[in-house]
Amino acid sequence: MDLKEHIRSIQDYPKKGVLFRDITTLIKNEKAFSECIDQIVERSKKFQYNKLAAIESRGFVFASAVSYILKKPFILLRKKNKLPAEVHSVDFELEYGTATMEVHKDAINQDDSVLLIDDLVATGGTAEAAAKLIEMSKGKVAGYVFVINLFDLGGCDKLLKKGYKVENLIDFPGH
Repeated sequence: MDLKEHIRSIQDYPKKGVLFRDITTLIKNEKAFSECIDQIVERSKKFQYNKLAAIESRGFVFASAVSYILKKPFILLRKKNKLPAEVHSVDFELEYGTATMEVHKDAINQDDSVLLIDDLVATGGTAEAAAKLIEMSKGKVAGYVFVINLFDLGGCDKLLKKGYKVENLIDFPGH
C-alpha cells in the first residue's frame, strides 16, 4: 500500500505559503492506519531500545499503537504545563515561533534507550528538543521513526548530522 495516497495536502495552512501534510486522512482509514503502524513496527526493529516516546499530539496516535503491539512502555513528551508531576523542560524554536516541551522526571531512567516516534519531521527543531529531554533525563536516544519526512526542510539531515539514527515511511517536499 502506498501510504502517500492517504495523506491530504492543504495549501496555505496554517499560514500562507505552507503546504500542510494532513495525517487525519490516513488514520481515519483503518487499512492505511494498520499498514502505517505495521511499517513503524517493522522500522523500529532496526533500533535497540526499551521505551518509546512520542511528541504531543499526533505522535501519540502512532506511538500508542506501536507500544501496544510491542509491549513497550510509552513516554509522553508534552507541551508546557500539561504534566502533573515534576518535569524536565526544554524551550525550542518552531517554524512559526517558540515552544516548551516537558517530560516527567521519573519517566526515563539512566539505563533507558528511547525510540522517538512522531508523525512528521520538518526542520527538526521539535525532534531535537525531544532528544534533549531524553538526554536531560539521563536516557539515550535510540533513534527516530517518522511517518512523514519533509525532505527539503532538512530535519532528518540535521538529526543525522548530530549522530542520531532516523527512519521515515514517506518523503514529501515541504513547500
